[in-house]
Amino acid sequence: MDYDRLADVPVTIDEVSTERRERATSSDFTRVTTEFALSGPGSSDDAAVTGYGEDVTYETADHDRLAETGLPDLTGEWTIDSFSSRLAALDLFPGGAPDRAVFRNYRRWGIESAALDLALRQAGTDLGSKLERSYDPVRFVASTRLGDPPTTDRLESLRERVPALEFKLDPIPAWDDDLVAAIGETVGTEAVRILDLKGQYEGTDVDVPADPALYDRVLTAFPEAIIEDPTLTDETRPLFADPAVRDRVSWDAPIHGLEDVEALPWEPDWLNIKPSRFGSLESLCETLAYCAERDIRLYGGGQFELGVGRGQLQLLASLFYPDGPNDIAPRAYNDPAVEDGLPTSPLEAPADAAGFRWEPSA
Repeated sequence: MDYDRLADVPVTIDEVSTERRERATSSDFTRVTTEFALSGPGSSDDAAVTGYGEDVTYETADHDRLAETGLPDLTGEWTIDSFSSRLAALDLFPGGAPDRAVFRNYRRWGIESAALDLALRQAGTDLGSKLERSYDPVRFVASTRLGDPPTTDRLESLRERVPALEFKLDPIPAWDDDLVAAIGETVGTEAVRILDLKGQYEGTDVDVPADPALYDRVLTAFPEAIIEDPTLTDETRPLFADPAVRDRVSWDAPIHGLEDVEALPWEPDWLNIKPSRFGSLESLCETLAYCAERDIRLYGGGQFELGVGRGQLQLLASLFYPDGPNDIAPRAYNDPAVEDGLPTSPLEAPADAAGFRWEPSA
């Protein structure tokens, strides 16, 4: 397993700092994240080097409390594996428990990825070299909501600037026959690569209740699209009885590790990989290996990263699933206004990778 190549890499941490980041998004909310900086001695007599990671916890209050309390002591000499074990034993929310348990994984991933970045830089290498994997160009899709009431206006604006752009869209019950037809006319049904039904979220602002009519409408209108996170009820389950339809289904929100993959209602053909959900590098590598053995196709998913986290997702995609419909478009695609000069897919592979970071990310 790839983790075995990383577990014993040493890392020395002398200093830890955090930076709160904030940015408006195209989904009508202000995103706040925290970027971690772990610093330690370089690989020679050079000055100290720094590794970075990003906590994508969604509640602003959790980031504000972290800025007030700081983190438990993380300094010392470790290996990647012993540092991971140390994180597992610590309360990384000293200011109070988060609203959702998965946020603990998000914060742990942000710190552990910073430690990996630092360790590789201290060793004078990068993730691809350590894993003996090549960096490949990364195909991406643009994830966007269509407003309230929904229209195709944003799709039209994006397509005017990037004519070959492909999309991940989030259907809601307000998508009637006319809107679905208009989406197809605007971008072409084949350009809609993923339809995220968001049926596996509970107690969040993005929950979408199961709607058999909506499911049937989009399954029919977009026959090649991946269908992400449906809710399986007595009313919706028959829509997925056909094996050809089941093969289009992907899972995202329920996946926090290998046990969740094994517990799915059928062996999946697709999975959306969000590393922060796994919490640890070991859990992520274990799941990637399992999927490779079973030919489960993968693509990366983003979470409105504002800092180094976006580039790290792109780097992982470059190494493991570059040809998937990766929902990790450069950050400019998440801005409220659609501007000229948007990057196009695929993203070129990094020419001078170092550590666990993709420097040109935007």
